[in-house]
Amino acid sequence: MKFTKKYATYMRGMEAELPAVGLKRLKKMLKKCRSGSDHRSHLQDAAGSPAAGRCPGHCSVCDGSFFPSLLNEMSVVVGCFNEKAKKLLELHLATGFKKYTMWFTNKGDSSHGKSIQQGKDLVTYAIINAVAMRKILKKYDKIHYSKQGQEFKAQAQSLHIEILQSLWLCELMAFYMNLRRSKKNKAAMELFGDCSLIFDDERPSLSCNLFDSMRVDISLTCSICLDTVFDPVSLSCGHIFCYLCCCSAASVTIVDGLKSADHKSKCPLCRQQGVFPDAVHLDELNMLLSHSCPEYWEKRMQSERVERIRLAKEHWESQCRAFLGI
Repeated sequence: MKFTKKYATYMRGMEAELPAVGLKRLKKMLKKCRSGSDHRSHLQDAAGSPAAGRCPGHCSVCDGSFFPSLLNEMSVVVGCFNEKAKKLLELHLATGFKKYTMWFTNKGDSSHGKSIQQGKDLVTYAIINAVAMRKILKKYDKIHYSKQGQEFKAQAQSLHIEILQSLWLCELMAFYMNLRRSKKNKAAMELFGDCSLIFDDERPSLSCNLFDSMRVDISLTCSICLDTVFDPVSLSCGHIFCYLCCCSAASVTIVDGLKSADHKSKCPLCRQQGVFPDAVHLDELNMLLSHSCPEYWEKRMQSERVERIRLAKEHWESQCRAFLGI
C-alpha cells in the first residue's frame, strides 16, 4: 500500500477528527506544476534549450499555493498535537485539588489505560504526519530539481512547526518510559518497547525507532555545562538545557526566572531570539532521569541545592544594597 493511501486510512480510522496534511491535494498542485513545466520545456526544446523536463526553481504554482497551503496545514497539525499532548501530560502530573478538578472536567475519564492509549495515539499521529510532510517535500524537490524543500523545512523549524522538534514529543516519550517502569502499568510495556534511554559514552539520549525507517534521537546533554540535563527545560525553539544553565544564558536570576528574560536574548545553540520567556519545564523527563541514574541524580541534586542557595543569597543581598543605596 502506498503511503498516501496508508495515511488516508489512518486518518479516517482516528476516533476523533484531527487535522491532517492534504497529501492528495498537494500532489495535484505539483502535478499541475509538472504539466506546466513539460509544456514550457517542449517550447524550450523547439528553441534549442537544454532545460528539458525541468520545472524552474521558482514558479507561481508552488510559491503562490503549494508552500502557503503546506505551511498552514503544518501549523494546524502541530498546534493540535501540542495542545492535546500538553493537556494529557498536565492531567497525568496533576496533584491534589487540581487533579480532582481536571478529573471532573474530563468527566472522570483519566484511567491509566486511557492515558496510555491517548499517548500512543498522539505519538503515532505526530510520527505519521512528520512522514507525510517529509515525503511531500521530497516530491517537490524531485519535480523542481532544487533544494527549496530543504529551505522550507528550515523555515518550518524556525517557526516551531516541525513536529519532530516539538518539546511535547520528548515529554510523551518520557511519559511512556515512566509508565513502563511503573508496576501498575504493565500494559505500557508493549507499546513502545524500542523507546529507550541510552547512555553512550555517558552521554544520555532518548531514542525511538519509528515506522517507515525513521528514528528519533533526542540528546539529553546540556550544551552549556556539557553534563546530563538537570531540572531540564525546553526553550520555544526546542533545545533542552539545565534550568540553571538557562538562567545564566538569559542573564536572569533563579528568583526572577526565565519569564523575565529579555526578548533579545538568544538560544545558545540556534541563536534565535525571544525563546526564553516561553520555556517549559520537562517534568516527565526529569522523573525519568532521576529514576534511571539515582546515584548521579542525588549527587547532582546536592550540588545544585548549594548553588541555588548561593545564587538566591547573592540576589537578595544585591536587592538590599540597591534599596539602601549602598
